[in-house]
Amino acid sequence: MFILIMQFFWMYIDDLMGKGLSVAVIIELLFYISASLIPLALPLTILLSSIMTLGNLSENNELTALKSSGLSLYRILRPLTGIVLMISLATFLFANYVIPVSTLKWRSLIYDIQSTKISSIIKPGSYSTDVDGYAIKVDEGNDDYFKGVLIHDHTTPNEIKSIRAKEGHIYKSENGKFLFFELKNGTVIEELAPQSPNFSSDGNSHSKNSNHPSRRSNFKQATYKIDLQGFDLSRSNEDLFNDKHEMLNVFQIQQTIDSIQKNGDAIVNNFLKSIKNNHPYLNAYTFLESNTKNKDDNIITPSSIDTTVSYQKLSAKEKIAVISMAQTKLRNQNKNLDSQKNFILGMDRDIDQYLVEFHRKFALTFAIIILFFVGAPLGAIVRKGGFGAPVVIAALLFMIYFVLITVGDNMTKTNTVSPFIGMWFASMVLLPIAFWLTRAAANDVSIFRLPNFRNPFKAKS
Repeated sequence: MFILIMQFFWMYIDDLMGKGLSVAVIIELLFYISASLIPLALPLTILLSSIMTLGNLSENNELTALKSSGLSLYRILRPLTGIVLMISLATFLFANYVIPVSTLKWRSLIYDIQSTKISSIIKPGSYSTDVDGYAIKVDEGNDDYFKGVLIHDHTTPNEIKSIRAKEGHIYKSENGKFLFFELKNGTVIEELAPQSPNFSSDGNSHSKNSNHPSRRSNFKQATYKIDLQGFDLSRSNEDLFNDKHEMLNVFQIQQTIDSIQKNGDAIVNNFLKSIKNNHPYLNAYTFLESNTKNKDDNIITPSSIDTTVSYQKLSAKEKIAVISMAQTKLRNQNKNLDSQKNFILGMDRDIDQYLVEFHRKFALTFAIIILFFVGAPLGAIVRKGGFGAPVVIAALLFMIYFVLITVGDNMTKTNTVSPFIGMWFASMVLLPIAFWLTRAAANDVSIFRLPNFRNPFKAKS
C-alpha cells in the first residue's frame, strides 16, 4: 500500500504542491486513495502470504509430516481455501459497495485541489490579479523567494496604496486564510483617490483644491498580509461525478446499460422515421397505406393524382436544378448518417466502459482465488519461507499479473477484444498455470529440476 500510495503522489505531485493544503485534507485524500488501491494491493498480498505460508511449512518439514500421515495437498489446502473464498467474497462486497464511494470521494477531492489557484498567484514578469483587490508583480524568482516585488492594494475604495520592495519571501498562514509577504528594503506610498467635484446650480465647481493628501514611508523589513478569501479549497457537489463508470456498483451499472440501450434504440427509430418522412416516395407510400383502409371514396390518394414528371421532358435548366437539388439532399443525408454513426459508436464505447467496470469487480474476486492456487503450491515446491525468496517470487509473479491485466485493459480500450475477454484475460492465462502448479505440488514433482544430460566427454567405465 505504501508503494502504491507513493506512486499516486508522484502522479499528482504537481497538483498538490503549492496549494497550501491542510493536514486534514491530505489525510482525507490518503484515506480514500488507500481504499481505492486495495484491488491492486490485495492480489499481491494473497500471493505473497500463500507462498510464505506453504514455504514455511515445507521448509520446516511440516508439510512432509502432514503428507506422511496420509493427508494429500488438496486436503491440507482445504481450510486455507475456505479462508480465501471468504476473503474473495468480502473483496467483491468491498469492491461493489465501498470502492465506488471512495473513488467518488477522492476524484471529487482531487478535482477541487486541481481547481485551487493559490499556486498561480505569483507570475514573474507580469501582473497577477487573481486575488480580488490586489495587483501583484515580481521581476524574478521562484518557489517562495522573489525580487522586485510590487503590490498595488485596491481594497480601500478611496485610497491608493502601493508597496515596493527589493526582495521578499511569501508564505501562507497555518489556517490557509492569509498570504504573508516578508519584504525587505522597500517603500509604502499611500494616496487618497481624487474626489468627484461638486457642481452648483449655475454649473460652477466647488472643488478649489486639486491636491491629494499622500504619505510615503520607507522600511528595511516589513510583513504584508493579504486575505485569501475565495482561494480556500472549495468542495464541489459530488453528484457531478456520480454517473462515472468506476463510481457505480454492479446493479447500478446494469440499470445504466439498460437505460442507455433503450434511449439509443428510441433515437435510432426516430432517425429512421425522419429518413422515411424526408423521402417523397416513402412519404407518399406511407400516406397511401394509411388511407387504403378507409372506404370513403371522397379522399384523394396519391394513386388518384398523376404527379409523375419524366426527366426527359424537362428543360436543360430544370435538369440542372433537379440534379443540384438531388445532390444537396444526398450530401445532407450523408452528413446525417455520419452523425448517427458517430452517435452509435459513442454509445457503444460508453456501454463498453460500463461493462469493463462490471467485469472488473468479478475478475478481481476470481483473481484472488487463482493467485492463491498459484502461490500456495509454488511455496510448497520451492521450500522457502520468510521474506527472502517468497518476496522475490511474489514480485515477479505480480509483475506478470499486472502486465496481463494492463494488456487486457488496453485491448478493450482499442476495441480489439470485448470487455469480458479483456477483464478476464489475466485469469484465463493464470488459470492453467494454477492447475499445473497445484498438480505438480500434489504429486511432489519438481518443476525447477533440469533434465539430466549425459556428458559425452566422460569415459565409460
